[in-house]
Amino acid sequence: QVQVVESGGGLVQPGGSLSLSCAASGNAFSIYTMGWYRKAPEKQRDWVATTLRGGVTYYADSVKGRFTISRDNTKNTVYLQMDNLKPEDTAVYYCNTPGNSWGKGTLVTVSS
Repeated sequence: QVQVVESGGGLVQPGGSLSLSCAASGNAFSIYTMGWYRKAPEKQRDWVATTLRGGVTYYADSVKGRFTISRDNTKNTVYLQMDNLKPEDTAVYYCNTPGNSWGKGTLVTVSS
């Protein structure tokens, strides 16, 4: 199992930006596929973005052009830069690798 700890959430106004971080344990981080997911109140958890071990990235249509996923294998950390945030981006954000247990997530609230 990989331990993941998300951070960086907070309250931001519409149109604003936030940067999330996810620190992961393990000696093989560089080969992990890492993804960001989010769960809004009373909704299921949805996929947001993925970075493969070679750095290839994929995004959900709802965030494409606004969010950027990146990773630093030297720090065992994956990031999510979120720009032009919208109220519908409000959710608890999680990072994970396939087959792993979920962490606690970090809450992002977009509101004026």
